[in-house]
Amino acid sequence: MKTLKNILVGFVVSFLGSIPLGYLNVIGFDIYHQSGLPSVIPYLFGVVSVEVFVIYFTLIFAEQLMNNKKLLKYIEGFSVIFMFVLAYIFYASATHSNSQSSVLNEYQDRTPYFIGIFLSALNFVQIPFWVSWNLYLLNGNWITIDGTKKYFYVFGTLIGTFLGMLGLIISLHFLTSQTDFFAKYLMRFIIPGVFIVLGLYQGIQFWRKYFRKAIEE
Repeated sequence: MKTLKNILVGFVVSFLGSIPLGYLNVIGFDIYHQSGLPSVIPYLFGVVSVEVFVIYFTLIFAEQLMNNKKLLKYIEGFSVIFMFVLAYIFYASATHSNSQSSVLNEYQDRTPYFIGIFLSALNFVQIPFWVSWNLYLLNGNWITIDGTKKYFYVFGTLIGTFLGMLGLIISLHFLTSQTDFFAKYLMRFIIPGVFIVLGLYQGIQFWRKYFRKAIEE
């Protein structure tokens, strides 16, 4: 029963966490748009190939990482800047020509699996995400990590990420194929706008967490 609970809890947390429009999902959508499902599948395997190590080590060292405030501050600060960089990259790529261009041009000689590994390794925001969730689940006795049970939890998270991202990618493709507005403006304005909003939100949260208290004191 504990093994099944670990799988289900890992699946739910990871599935819900993979649905928001992050840059890995956007790249996956672009791959699907350019090459179809046969290329998206290895791309997603590349993404989870990195995530398996992130989830495992943040699970084992969750408490130590949470107590390392300086490291988390650097990671969170980088994540804020990264959102604005992504907004510019997607906007510049989409407006480079009159048609909807691909952000994958510089990676066209690489396999989708390599692209998934490379871009997932740059996704530093997943570290504080999994540190916080793993610590919450452990403290709330939602999961058990003694013996081999932790591997079933990690397995559940990987399945959740894979299916969550795949579902969103296919949904985005369906939406753009059915609606001219999204097909025309998704990569050019909507997605860069989402990253700007996320960057502003994370920047405000970062300021409140690390600087507002210092000012008030």
